[in-house]
Amino acid sequence: MACAVVGLLGLLLSVVGGLGNAQGFFRAYLLAYTFWLGLGLGSLGVVFVQFLTGGVWGLVTRRVFEAGAATLPLLAVLFLPLLLGLPQLYVWARPEAVAADAVLQHKAIYLNGPFFVSRSLVYLLAWVILAVLLRRWSVAQDQTDDPAALKRLQRLSIVGALVLALTASFAAIDWLMSLDAAWFSTMYPPLVAMSDLLLALAFGIVVVIRLAPRSPLDEVLTPQVCNDLGSLLLAFLMLWAYLAFFQYLLIWAGNLSDEIPWYLRRIDGGWLPVAVTLAVVGFAVPFYLLLFRPLKRNRRSLAAIAWLLIAMRLLDVVWLVVPPFEPAGPLVSWLDVAALVGVGGLWLAVFGWQLGARPLLSPNDPRLRPVLEAASEAV
Repeated sequence: MACAVVGLLGLLLSVVGGLGNAQGFFRAYLLAYTFWLGLGLGSLGVVFVQFLTGGVWGLVTRRVFEAGAATLPLLAVLFLPLLLGLPQLYVWARPEAVAADAVLQHKAIYLNGPFFVSRSLVYLLAWVILAVLLRRWSVAQDQTDDPAALKRLQRLSIVGALVLALTASFAAIDWLMSLDAAWFSTMYPPLVAMSDLLLALAFGIVVVIRLAPRSPLDEVLTPQVCNDLGSLLLAFLMLWAYLAFFQYLLIWAGNLSDEIPWYLRRIDGGWLPVAVTLAVVGFAVPFYLLLFRPLKRNRRSLAAIAWLLIAMRLLDVVWLVVPPFEPAGPLVSWLDVAALVGVGGLWLAVFGWQLGARPLLSPNDPRLRPVLEAASEAV
């Protein structure tokens, strides 16, 4: 309830501030929406990975990611205000700009208002359907010990992973990459998707470690499980860095005038320290720390690394979204903070409600009993 109240107040302040600064409001709202949507989509993706691969780490974190995925209906509703600000956000949505630019005219068959809105509604509908089916069938598994319930969730994960990969990729193209309408990169969509998975996993680790001492999770969150979570976090971090580095490498090697402006805009002036921070603090430092097993096996140190990655993912979203509006360097306004708090407050309210509505460990998951027996024998 507190999160919901704070979220509503944040959104109200954002709207009031936007009355005199429409572009500032929509930019701030897109920034906030992109970050919190990443948590929702990343949670859905990680829970699909968990059902497809198994592992004790998935049993421990499953409810957290299911609760995160259950926020997608809320996020679908929260997307609607962005449709009112297309001309404020995207140059391709301004008729006078399209009329003066041959490149925008060439892309107008894809980048136009009606088609953009239609595609966006398809993405949102697909995510809501996946989230609803996931929750419905997960609740059904809690009510029966039939092994077929788990198989149904695994089949959903196969289809869901493919649908999510396709829709999230096109959403990244439409909502983020088209902020720089003349630029394109085939590695950009998977880079954004990988960032969402990394963000969701880091968030899930923080929540699980926070809840464990006061819940049944404490029994199964062993040092080995923490080590597995840390290793998976390291793998996601390396995949994100791989995609980011090779996108930069290919564009640098090509040195084409229609590709390099995207990077020049993000490393010139005040944006250079942000890019360096993302490379050093967002990758090198956590990468180095996650190489050490004692740090991964310790709950406190693992949570600290996860918190660092969450902060860097927020900075990464700023680096992706804001430069087209602030080419001189990062400028954080109170509208940005209000929008982040507003959307985040509502997101956390729904997340907490969903997480508290069900047991933190699925009682009828056939993989749970061997884990509990092993934990009892270890004690």
